[in-house]
Amino acid sequence: MRTPRARRWSGRFSEPVDAFVERFTASVGFDRRLAREDIAASIAHARMLAACGILARRDAGAIVRGLARIRAEIDAGRFRWSRALEDVHSNIERRLIALVGEAGKRLHTARSRNDQVATDLRLWLRGEIDEIDRRLARLQRALLDQAERHAALVMPGFTHLQVAQPVTFGHHLLAWFEMLARDRARLADCRRRVNVLPLGAAALAGTSFPIDRRRVARALGFEAVAANSLDAVSDRDFAIEFAACAAIAMMHLSRIAEELVLWMNPRFGFVRLPDRFCTGSSIMPQKKNPDVPELVRGKSARVFGHVVALLALMKAQPLAYNKDNQEDKEPVFDTVDTLKDCLEAMAGIVEGMAPVPEAMRAAALEGHATATDLADYLVRKGVAFRDAHEAVARAVREAERRGCALAALPLAVLRRFHRAIGADVARVLTPEGSVAARDHEGGTAPAQVRRAVARARRALAARAR
Repeated sequence: MRTPRARRWSGRFSEPVDAFVERFTASVGFDRRLAREDIAASIAHARMLAACGILARRDAGAIVRGLARIRAEIDAGRFRWSRALEDVHSNIERRLIALVGEAGKRLHTARSRNDQVATDLRLWLRGEIDEIDRRLARLQRALLDQAERHAALVMPGFTHLQVAQPVTFGHHLLAWFEMLARDRARLADCRRRVNVLPLGAAALAGTSFPIDRRRVARALGFEAVAANSLDAVSDRDFAIEFAACAAIAMMHLSRIAEELVLWMNPRFGFVRLPDRFCTGSSIMPQKKNPDVPELVRGKSARVFGHVVALLALMKAQPLAYNKDNQEDKEPVFDTVDTLKDCLEAMAGIVEGMAPVPEAMRAAALEGHATATDLADYLVRKGVAFRDAHEAVARAVREAERRGCALAALPLAVLRRFHRAIGADVARVLTPEGSVAARDHEGGTAPAQVRRAVARARRALAARAR
């Protein structure tokens, strides 16, 4: 049998809240994560009310001191959370009133939980975006360190997961770097739209008190104030945009993880991952499983799902605030936690992984990876590309018939496919010759890889300032 509880709001209601409804509607179990942001916003609000003559300065002082004490209690783990008080805001307000009395009751002047929670969530997410950016930068630095060390290490490049052309390991790692650079740019752009102050919108229509919203914005580091009170309390597209940016970043991490899983397989054997990021088997003693990259790959799915969940949450909501929006926090919280953890894992893996040069070069010799170089060689001799393409295709067929690499065909045999082929062809048929020939900005030549690493380091340093 469910037992009714005491009323939480006002004398408007004639019976207590049902115990089930209390549990069903409570959010304090997860929104307590916003406590520090809630306190920071409340302090800024109280000081603004005092500056505008809406709140006595002695009351504002008592409120600020009380909130500082509550923050210390939360930090020390001594704060007593109550589900009966529904959410983080009511829990903090009730404790404030217990500490400072009548002054605490005045804090909620000129605001609502609607603009309060929107402000808290934006403050919290802004800080998390900054932390995610730091973790992305760490992973980028790890990639640059590896790319610089292995700028000349030859490996096969793939299309359709088939050997296509030789590339350098450094060049491949720089491709991962560029993915992450775009992720950081997207999040930085998203941050501008997150960093808008809703406080002052109150429940939905603004407030009749002569408040100074821009003063609060400056105090909290917001770049702008929300232009419309209805939109301010009901908007969650900033959270959806963040989740979408996070999903793209997770997609990139998943692609990187997939390549690491493949490369660690003995059939590739391109890299050795640190033991501390791998696991064994309960039955097969020889196994070294890439569980961490596999989990990164798998965890991308939950972040993708959160984007869809947030879109579905918002798609049919009329203006302004609706209780549905209580459901926005857990997907956002989990998206942040998942992305941060995956970035931490991938940075550790990249910092500790070791390439296996002999395996990479041997693989680059398979699949006739320098066939395009032979075609380009003929073009430089004056042969039309389509004619060169056909001649090389027939040479590849002959190499496959003989069971040898294209570079292993005798010069006399190669000349059967086109008379323009001379003794100097040998230098273009090696993987090293192939990558060295692609010596232009964005190319895989070792010299270009080193230049790209230097440019990337300068860009990281400039952004960190």
